[in-house]
Amino acid sequence: MSELLETIIKENDIRNIDPKDYPALAKELRLKLVRSVSRTGGHLASNLGAVELTMALHLCLDFPKDKLVWDVGHQSYVHKLLTGRADVFDTLRCLGGISGFPKVRENESDTFDTGHSSTSISVALGFAKARDLKGTDERVFAVIGDGALSGGMAFEALNNAASLHSNMVVVLNDNKMSIAKNVGGMSNYLGKIRANRKYRDLKVNVENALDRLPNLGKPITRHIKKAKSSLKHLLIPGMMFEDMGLIYIGPVDGHNIDEMVTAFHTASSIHDQPVLVHVLTKKGKGYRPAEKKPDVFHGVGAFDIRSGQPEREDTVTYTGIFGQWMIDTAAKEETMVSVCAAMPDGTGLREFSEKYPERFYDVGIAEEHAVTFAAGLAAGGLRPVVSLYSTFMQRAYDQLLHDVCINGLPVILTLDRSGIVGKDGETHQGIFDISYLSSIPGITVLSPMDGEELKISMDYAMYHQKAPVAIRYPRGAAYVYKGTHTAIEYGKAEVLQEGTEVLILAVGNMVKTALETADRLKGSGICPTVVNVRFVKPFDEALVERLSKSHSYVVTMEDNVYSGGFSERIQAFLLSCGWRGRHCIPVCLPDSFIEHGAPEELYEKYGMSAAAAAERIEREVKQ
Repeated sequence: MSELLETIIKENDIRNIDPKDYPALAKELRLKLVRSVSRTGGHLASNLGAVELTMALHLCLDFPKDKLVWDVGHQSYVHKLLTGRADVFDTLRCLGGISGFPKVRENESDTFDTGHSSTSISVALGFAKARDLKGTDERVFAVIGDGALSGGMAFEALNNAASLHSNMVVVLNDNKMSIAKNVGGMSNYLGKIRANRKYRDLKVNVENALDRLPNLGKPITRHIKKAKSSLKHLLIPGMMFEDMGLIYIGPVDGHNIDEMVTAFHTASSIHDQPVLVHVLTKKGKGYRPAEKKPDVFHGVGAFDIRSGQPEREDTVTYTGIFGQWMIDTAAKEETMVSVCAAMPDGTGLREFSEKYPERFYDVGIAEEHAVTFAAGLAAGGLRPVVSLYSTFMQRAYDQLLHDVCINGLPVILTLDRSGIVGKDGETHQGIFDISYLSSIPGITVLSPMDGEELKISMDYAMYHQKAPVAIRYPRGAAYVYKGTHTAIEYGKAEVLQEGTEVLILAVGNMVKTALETADRLKGSGICPTVVNVRFVKPFDEALVERLSKSHSYVVTMEDNVYSGGFSERIQAFLLSCGWRGRHCIPVCLPDSFIEHGAPEELYEKYGMSAAAAAERIEREVKQ
């Protein structure tokens, strides 16, 4: 560990460091970030840009008494280092190690578990209201990025913040200058003057004095307020926030600790109103590859520090296959358009956006809007493809149900990162999509088993469906099935291997595991039938009923929780059919939130590897 960082063994220890050593500490923190993330992977660029910001917050706040809520939370690595977790930081995102996001169970200073965007202001407002009702005096800060501020929930919270007649501080970490491009001394000066208590007290005293003048006072006061408001709207970039009931301070240099400490102390001293401090930072600061390509180093796997290049060679991924399908199909289908929510790279749409910019819509971090916008596009005669991560599709459940499915619109939804995602942990695992999608009438849900089937599933959705379709697929390298796929027929499964006694019904990513399980069982004299389910909704009831009659054991395999999932639905179906087999064996995830770790480790831990599944089936058959 570095020299100064070694002295920080618990929260608030940063206050023991001489201010002249702050630049050296910032350098040590960046070195620690680059070295650790190069081995474990993680969110690097955002953390490099927030080093001085986090230091300033820790110099101003008293942990764990004061409450600091990180929006999303992937920029909280420095906070972890400054709260005494430097000695275990090398376990970041590893099974059993520390999380890449705030976790209260990990350290009380983390305040609130986060992982999804645009939530911090709502949470902080709740903390502030609770504080006021209890009569305590802790300070409440929320840190939100300029991207997250595009989410509708953030604006709902800002609108509600006006009702808080006490202090709460929102720190806007703006690393793209997307709100106020004109940064200079005048806006800085006006922001500080407006937030200064002496100025505010003087303003109130002058207004009160004028109001007391007979006949003239109130009209003069009204004219002064109108003139002041007009001038502020012309000169001050933060008036939108002022109009919503927050005092605006900024822009502030996000790499100048003294400026930020002054701004944060000033913001905390305003007791009767919420405050927004606008901080400008440089994403990836201090590591040249991340500065040049902050988007690449937003979420990165293990990489070589010197070159910045990823350690592993490029492989054909499901995301890449989907992206190429979009480009190929757009050339033939002029009505096809693409919608995503601030993730063009993550969802494989970067090349599409460059080739067909007029048919590509990135709506920002606004999943709810993305889905209803797509409903409008479809109602207007276009064929929208909405591309979201499985975990973020959860945020638009009502819009999918109410705006897309009730209207029966031909919207295609692609859910990337379905199943176990891995090192991002509970908030990012795509293990609920089968449950929440299956609950909606009128939607078709496909889960392709390999890269080739992903392409034919997309073709099926585009050319053979005139109603809502959702296609879910996992993160990472695409499985290549050595056999030949049959043509897709609505609601029909595909028998890959015929056997006896044991019937394995496998969904999507788990078909590969099912085939490996079958190979293992053959060594024990058990030859199972393996079915690629393909359609999760509606599933192939006729095939399941027919095959269940000739098999004593039915095994369901899915990368989803049991509750509301495919396994539960199959069990209910078999019960309704009066199945007389011996046992139904669900190989799926438990009804719990799944921690971070490598996917293969998590599948093994939860009994979903081929070895674990084969052992369980053999035990059931031979008992």
